Amino acid sequence: FPMAGTDPQVLALAAQITESREQNIPLLLLKLREILSSHSVGYEESNKIKQDIYDYGLTQYCLLVLKRDHSQLHGAWATAAQLAEILSHCCVGLEVKEDPEEFYEKFLPSAVDSLLVLGKRLQARFIRAIKDKEKQDFLHWFQIVTDAICWLFGGHIQLAACVLQNDRFLQLLITDDVETAIIMMSVLRNILRINSSILLQVEEETLHSVLDELVYKLSSTTNPAVGSAATKLLLLVAKFCKQLVQLFTARYKGLKGLLSKQWTGKGFDREISQLLDLLYLEQSSGKGEMQKQHQAACIIQAAWRGFQTRKRLKKLPQAVITLQRSFRAKREQELQHLTKQKEDEALKLQMQLQRQRAMRLFHERQLALLEVVHASQMNKYMQEMEEKSALTIQRFWRGYRARRIFHQQKQSLKEYKAAIIIQRAACKFLEKRRRRRLLSPWKEPKGLTDEQRLALQQKVDDYIKLHPASQMSEERSKELHMQAQAKLAQFLLRSRLDRGAAQRRESLLAQVNTDVELLMNAPGLAEATEKDLGTFMSRSIPVATKARQTHNTMLEHARWPWWKKLGDEFMEDNVIPDDAINTELETLFIGGKK
Repeated sequence: FPMAGTDPQVLALAAQITESREQNIPLLLLKLREILSSHSVGYEESNKIKQDIYDYGLTQYCLLVLKRDHSQLHGAWATAAQLAEILSHCCVGLEVKEDPEEFYEKFLPSAVDSLLVLGKRLQARFIRAIKDKEKQDFLHWFQIVTDAICWLFGGHIQLAACVLQNDRFLQLLITDDVETAIIMMSVLRNILRINSSILLQVEEETLHSVLDELVYKLSSTTNPAVGSAATKLLLLVAKFCKQLVQLFTARYKGLKGLLSKQWTGKGFDREISQLLDLLYLEQSSGKGEMQKQHQAACIIQAAWRGFQTRKRLKKLPQAVITLQRSFRAKREQELQHLTKQKEDEALKLQMQLQRQRAMRLFHERQLALLEVVHASQMNKYMQEMEEKSALTIQRFWRGYRARRIFHQQKQSLKEYKAAIIIQRAACKFLEKRRRRRLLSPWKEPKGLTDEQRLALQQKVDDYIKLHPASQMSEERSKELHMQAQAKLAQFLLRSRLDRGAAQRRESLLAQVNTDVELLMNAPGLAEATEKDLGTFMSRSIPVATKARQTHNTMLEHARWPWWKKLGDEFMEDNVIPDDAINTELETLFIGGKK
């Protein structure tokens, strides 16, 4: 029922949403922007409109729509971003008097979580987008959602801690994208401005994660915009939370060098100098302790260096000896290599000279023999010389091959002899150990004592008394045996007869199935041949005769005059009276029956 004083626009919109379909609700909720903007002049009137919107459940509708799949909404991500902005404006300035715990402890944290989820999805779509137009649109919608989050925790300060401790906020902040990283650092700056001591109220793990990400952005990027935003955030943290300056100097020891070397002269030197002054001031306050630690470290380093130097001096003579030995060994190897190389060259030269001298002598000898040997004996002489030369070459080749085979088998022969020696030694060792091993004496099985034997005999007697055996006479046993033999013989005879009957049934069934298949696959009369007729003709002469007689009877019945068929008006055309057929088939055998 409408409440007194309710805004008519809110009432009409609530009625439309109640009666409309589910897919049209997001577009109807966008009308809330017009309703809010029309009453934005008066503060009290605006709060009254927001109260009416909450009472009629329109704010809850916005939250439920944001929890759905945004890609399926009409207008997709643009509609979702506008609804996020409307939701934040509806919640800021609203004072719920009925059931405030539901609003402040459940509804508002759920709204913050939904907005962060929407921002995470928009950030992912922006990073994956390829076209410039798509990237600009997603970045614009992402900016709208982050502004809505800032507007929401700006109106409800207790939500700043909820936003900072949310895992999705850290996921949004931990990104390598420049545009979205700058936007998220601006959100963090707004949180610190609203509640300057919030970093001291959150968990230590969350605090370290945020500071680690800011310092990482300074060390991993060279973009001036990202560096300026991170530096300003660290300066803001150091100004608002003096206790965290000590954490900076202890946890991030290279921060001062990073700021002074990498980011000086990038357009935000004033913020860098202020942050460095705070860090150096904190360092100077703890300078006495640092000096003590420095002196202790120097003493430890001096003692360690002295120990290392003395240890090195002790090992120096041995090192010099080792170096000299290795140098002499290397020089000796080089001299041996040079000597061997010279010897090889001299040997090659000597072999070449000997070969030339031998060839010269051979040619001179041939010329001398040509002068001495008669012309008719020249062919015989040349053949004998060729045979001698071939024998000489073969002899040298066989000797070379035998020596090479011997060198190849030499290693195998050594391994074979070594294996024989090892096996002989192992056999001797095993034989000695077998001789030394003493045979264990045979032990008789442990028997029963007299008491155990008496107790066992007593148990056997008791069992026999409790379970007496049934006694039967010899005549009764023989009678039972003869009865069992007779029943066994009857069973065997009956089983043999049953097997014969079963075989006959199976053969008849097989014959029937064969005949049925033949009849089912039989061709028409127009297509039948003599071969097909032979398939359906019976080999039994009586059966064929009776079939022919039955066929003739059927043909004769078909040729009867009309006055013999006066009683057959109600019979089918192809049906023949049973009496006419039975008279012809009384003596026909089918399936073994008459």
